[in-house]
Amino acid sequence: MGWVLMSERELNRVEVLSQVSQGRMTAPTAANVLGLSRRQVHRLLKKFQSDGPASIRHKARGRASNNRIDPAVRDFAMTLVRENYIDFGPTFAAEKLGEDHGLKVSHETLRKWMIEDGLWLPRKERRKFHRPRLRRECYGELIQIDGSDHHWFEDRGPACIRP
Repeated sequence: MGWVLMSERELNRVEVLSQVSQGRMTAPTAANVLGLSRRQVHRLLKKFQSDGPASIRHKARGRASNNRIDPAVRDFAMTLVRENYIDFGPTFAAEKLGEDHGLKVSHETLRKWMIEDGLWLPRKERRKFHRPRLRRECYGELIQIDGSDHHWFEDRGPACIRP
């Protein structure tokens, strides 16, 4: 047998099922630990005992999704965005693709495609940070004093005049 890639969750299942098959844990306890029903644990245990730990691995690993969008549709959508909607955000561009071209694409999918093609910057990359102020050597060194000659207090107090 060769190497089998497994997620942390699948490894945990293998460990718990091996304890059940060795008699160190019961099926209802394993069901509580794994967050499954007792029937599911028995089903997994049957597969585990007949085919080994590799049977616990998810069977769709490494395959393309069933809900994937055809690459030709992606290329067509991105061509339309580059030609007509280069300065639009993903949400508005998705709406315009649907209205004007009859191409129904989720705005989140379009956002992902625009980010991959460099047409849109995620919010984190758009943010501009101010340069941090260096700390002062003495406490209170950054006190601001108003030195203007304006008559701030009207006639209620003396004028603020620079010495």
